Amino acid sequence: MDKKFEGLLQIFVSILIVAGVLYFSKEISALGDYGYLGAFLIAALSSATIIFPAPGWAIIVAMSTSFNPILLGIFAGVGSAIGEITGYLAGDGVRDILNSRIKETKNIEEIIKKYDTWAIFALAFIPNPLFDVAGVIAGGLKMKWWKFLIACAAGRVLRYVMLALIGSFTIGLL
Repeated sequence: MDKKFEGLLQIFVSILIVAGVLYFSKEISALGDYGYLGAFLIAALSSATIIFPAPGWAIIVAMSTSFNPILLGIFAGVGSAIGEITGYLAGDGVRDILNSRIKETKNIEEIIKKYDTWAIFALAFIPNPLFDVAGVIAGGLKMKWWKFLIACAAGRVLRYVMLALIGSFTIGLL
């Protein structure tokens, strides 16, 4: 398959996923009724949006009073990592089409080049909007998808476990 066509296809699929998540965003919170599977789906769908924030983490924190926070964090973290593949695919597609660097992302790109999976792990753990950009850059740099997914999952699992533990403790005090 032609690289430019493949890149366009990847970008198109990413846009479809983001549009679908944004369209159904009001229904996402209802997935909490499905327990751990719901947490997985909420986090996956919330993370599938690129740049547009979807506050799935707030739903996970609220769920932490009814479910084991460690298991909840694991399911949500893995779901979130899988959702982040959308940005990775878009970045891979953009790189195939443009085959050049975008100036504004140079600092993040240098960090990812230097620290590889450790950079993805750290950016996935720290709550920040830059992770979407990091996912796009990782895809554009042709980081192996499985390395991206493992580093992202490790960071997101720790993040969601921490959020669920904090939520279960603080909400329990109210």
